[in-house]
Amino acid sequence: MKIYKLIISFSIIVLSLTSCKSLSKTSTQKKAAHLDIYLLIGQSNMAGRAPFKEHDKDTLKNVFLYTGNDSILWEKAANPLNKYSTIRKNISMQKMGPGYTFAQTMASQSKNPIGLVVNAKGGSNIQSWAPGTTFYNEAVRRTKEALKQGQLKGIIWHQGEANASKYKQYIPQIIALIQALRKDFNQPNLPFVAGQLSEDKINRKNFNQMILTLPGKIKNVGIATSENMTTIDQTHFNSASQRILGKRYAAEMLRLLSIQ
Repeated sequence: MKIYKLIISFSIIVLSLTSCKSLSKTSTQKKAAHLDIYLLIGQSNMAGRAPFKEHDKDTLKNVFLYTGNDSILWEKAANPLNKYSTIRKNISMQKMGPGYTFAQTMASQSKNPIGLVVNAKGGSNIQSWAPGTTFYNEAVRRTKEALKQGQLKGIIWHQGEANASKYKQYIPQIIALIQALRKDFNQPNLPFVAGQLSEDKINRKNFNQMILTLPGKIKNVGIATSENMTTIDQTHFNSASQRILGKRYAAEMLRLLSIQ
């Protein structure tokens, strides 16, 4: 009889734990439903190289990060946001990028919670993001999986350090990228915001002047500018500048969304 009671008690405990786990998963998925989803791609400044400040470590209210993990597809967003990128460099290199304050600002202006799909890779040139490449395909694949819980609202892109010396060739390359993404997501007017680079080197100044012409060549595109920003190594923005840059990305995204 004692053995029978022990078996019954053990079964109840197992069932309770299973139910709790199931409830936790269901609750997480419920919170993640009907998200306003944004795709964040590019190279190292998007991946984040700025050291964390204490106030940059908290999870963001009403912002979820896509994990790609079947058990819990979304988690509360916290730095480093590029941790689940399928193409990233070592996890120790993933720090703070513009996505943190971008998402924070977007969440403050949205009726729905925000979902982030972050898939950046340090050092990548724009050719490695061309349609049909691994980087491009992974960004599209992960975003389409995430769209089961929401709607894609826009894309933010920070890349160009690897192409700054050949900036005159950049406009047709980025236009081709934007057009391909819009076609694959079946959203011809999908907002796209690109960012300026740091101006520590002369060829980046030329790049930054060039990228300002992009909105005049393709519709529903904005530029997050980089004036008055500083870097930690003449390439990567520091944490204060990343916070500013993220807000500038958000301001441009909100502007584009308001005119749709």
